[in-house]
Amino acid sequence: VLGGWWSDLDEPVLGPVMGEWWASEQGGDLDQYVEVVVAAKAAGLPVVLGLEVDHYPGRMHQVADLLAGYPFDVLLGSVHWLGAWGFDNFGQDVFAAEWDVRAIDDVWDTYTTHLEELADSGVCDVLAHPDLCKISGRRPDVPDEFHHRMAEAAARSGMAAEVSSAGWRKPVGEAYPSPALLDRFHAAGVPVTTASDAHGLGHVAERRGDLATLLAGAGYDALAAYRQRRRRTVPLESPAPSASVGLA
Repeated sequence: VLGGWWSDLDEPVLGPVMGEWWASEQGGDLDQYVEVVVAAKAAGLPVVLGLEVDHYPGRMHQVADLLAGYPFDVLLGSVHWLGAWGFDNFGQDVFAAEWDVRAIDDVWDTYTTHLEELADSGVCDVLAHPDLCKISGRRPDVPDEFHHRMAEAAARSGMAAEVSSAGWRKPVGEAYPSPALLDRFHAAGVPVTTASDAHGLGHVAERRGDLATLLAGAGYDALAAYRQRRRRTVPLESPAPSASVGLA
């Protein structure tokens, strides 16, 4: 349904790289994934059926149609590419090199525009790693404008913001979102979830206690949790390691 979108772009260098990367990632089966999680829930395991959904400019209605028939508990929305540039994919040399030739303010502006469009589409419940554009460690001298736009996008769409420890594993060395953006979310009344973006068992609930400390410092005392796409509130536990996450 969505494959080949990079062919619509006039990007002769980045487009083929995106196509090759996309082909290498085509190993999952959505139907099978849903069946496995639904079976786990039926067996009494404390899991939710969730999915991280990328932003496809101009195609979010297709995304909504694709996902409508599945019993998801929560959908996380994210931005991982700007045009055909997979800006967070440092495993591709061509993508990594783009950071050296792009104006940082332009990167942040384009990213934030995509984030706003994603939020306004109404497809997802949570903005995942909302300031992922900082992943390289390069930021505008004054990021306030972009932080304001990100917080406003979440607030007006009724979305929660994900607070993720994954950023501590990246070149930026900082959780998503930054303390300054987290303060903006709190001031705008945006609820939050927690995550570690685990791609392996060793990262599950990683630095959860540190996230709790970060959240408490921003004024949060509760997390958003989801079942059947409906949000409820659960208390923020004291800053101590635990195996549970904020999507319970």
